[in-house]
Parts: sequence; structure tokens; C-alpha cells
Amino acid sequence: MIPYPNISPEIVKIGPLSIRWYGLMYLIGFICSYLIVKREIKRRGLRVEKDFLENLYFYLILGLLLGARLGYVIFYNLPYYINHPLEVFAIWQGGMSFHGGLIGVIVSAWLFTKAKKFDFFTLTDMLVLTAPIGLGLGRIGNFINGELYGRITDVPWAMVFPEGGPLPRHPSQLYEAALEGFALFVILWFLKDKFNRSGIVSSLFLILYGLFRFFVEFFREPDPQIGYILGIFTMGQVLCSIMIVSGSGLLFYRSRK
Repeated sequence: MIPYPNISPEIVKIGPLSIRWYGLMYLIGFICSYLIVKREIKRRGLRVEKDFLENLYFYLILGLLLGARLGYVIFYNLPYYINHPLEVFAIWQGGMSFHGGLIGVIVSAWLFTKAKKFDFFTLTDMLVLTAPIGLGLGRIGNFINGELYGRITDVPWAMVFPEGGPLPRHPSQLYEAALEGFALFVILWFLKDKFNRSGIVSSLFLILYGLFRFFVEFFREPDPQIGYILGIFTMGQVLCSIMIVSGSGLLFYRSRK
């Protein structure tokens, strides 16, 4: 067993205000995404208006936050929020869904490209190159927070998480950081110039993320308010299955177009 490092989630605290590792990770992720997309636009010779990226990321961040929160409410705890509707807005209490955030980003990107007359899949192909950076850093933030830990195990690298009881568990946040973050970034970056049709890289992101997350969910503790679905699967795996099917359909469609 490996001791849990027990890093303080707060980098610095001044009175009631604090800077947390989790928030910093997402900030770094958005900065990296902005810089990479800016580089790709220039490298590909795409012509955009002056404030294109600034306006784009404003809507993407808004769509991500709204989608992630509503996704958690709908997918993971709808009965509770029906009885406590005002707590839908209490995002400081936690509760964000990747799949909801993904839907929010897709809707924001589609509306933005439609307004700007920019090809939707050209944009999403650039955005998905950067998504694994934020995903990987976010999982490291989850690890520092001691949340979203894994199932009980006796593997040599198991850890006892402060909120996970006395038994050792899988550090599943680090598994996700390695697969959804590092591995997914390397694969997509290698493939980004291999196709002459837009949308292929976007479809591969949906498929590969879905597969990686589906696999890691077997090591991650399911959400207590839901538990297992059909006795073996988690809600995350159900949503990832939809991602895999959607990505496969998109790959078929864009490959034939």
C-alpha cells in the first residue's frame, strides 16, 4: 500500500477566499487549449476575425459550466434536486458531470460556428486535441481533493483516502489522468494530420474517451446515490456507451461524406 500524499486542496487562503489546486488545473487547461487552437488556426491558414478566439472561449466556458452542472443534476441526482430545486445553483457544493459539460460545449460550439459561418467540425477537431489536457489535469485535481476515488482493493499501489473509509482503494483518478489525459492527447496529436476530412478526429475523441473511461469505471467507486445499473455497470459507463456509439456513427458518416 502507498500512503496517500494528503496535499492540501488549497494553494493559498486569504480570509474567506482561497485558490484551490482543482480550479488552477482547469485554468491551466483552458490556457493550453486557447494557445493550441490559436496555433492550429495559424498553421492551417484559417481566416478568422480579430476577437474570434476570445469570444469562442467565453461561450465554451459558459456552455461547459452550465452543461456540467445540469448534467450532474439530470444524470446523477435528479430526484434530490426535484425536491430541492434551489440547490441546483449551489455549484460550490460540488457536482459536475463531464458528459453534461461535453454536451454544453458541443451546443456552444455549434451555435458559435453557425453565427460566425465557420465549419463546425473543423473547430471541434482542433478543440478535441486540447481536451485531454484539461481532463488529465482535472483528474489530478480530483486526486488532490481526495474525491472520486476507486473501489476497495489489495493491489500494492492502493491508497487509503481520507473520505473513503479505512480500507485501501484504487487511485482511479490517476488511472483516468493517464488514459483520458496523457494517452488520449498523444494519440489524437499523432492522428491530427492523418485525415483529409473534418470530423474524423472529433469522432475518434468520442470513441477513445468513451473506451478509456468505460474501462476505468470498473476500478472507480460508483456514485452512492445511484450505485450499479443492471448489477455491474455505473452511470458513467452508460453515458460512455452512448459516446462510443455516437462517435462510431459520426466516424461512419464523416468517412463516407
